[in-house]
Amino acid sequence: MRARKGAARRQAKNRLFKAVKGFVGGRGRLLKSAKETLLRAGMFSFRDRRAKKREFRRLWIVRLSAAAEMRGIKYSRFIHGLKLAKVGLDRKSLSDLAIYDSETFDAIVAKVRAELDKFDEALKARQQKAKTA
Repeated sequence: MRARKGAARRQAKNRLFKAVKGFVGGRGRLLKSAKETLLRAGMFSFRDRRAKKREFRRLWIVRLSAAAEMRGIKYSRFIHGLKLAKVGLDRKSLSDLAIYDSETFDAIVAKVRAELDKFDEALKARQQKAKTA
């Protein structure tokens, strides 16, 4: 006697239709369309879990750029100054500081400016030395 898939098939279909609940039209009601749509949705969700990280980084950079410009320093110089000042905060934390704790952010900007001034002076001294040599 051959075995048929009976209960297992019904359970698989129930799982599938539970997963596609809320999909529009036949995508949520027809077996073949639901399978295709669920597969495609899975691919989009895999891709967008990674894209989400990129989008948030872009948002933090835009926020930091605006906050730095308000304080009279360009974003690229600000990031360079952070590295010179050995400030170990990431863009997310800096963005939150710029929004919610402007005094702390101002202190960081002041520290960055001081380091950039030192760097610029050292750079000018090296250039002078190179011209004379």
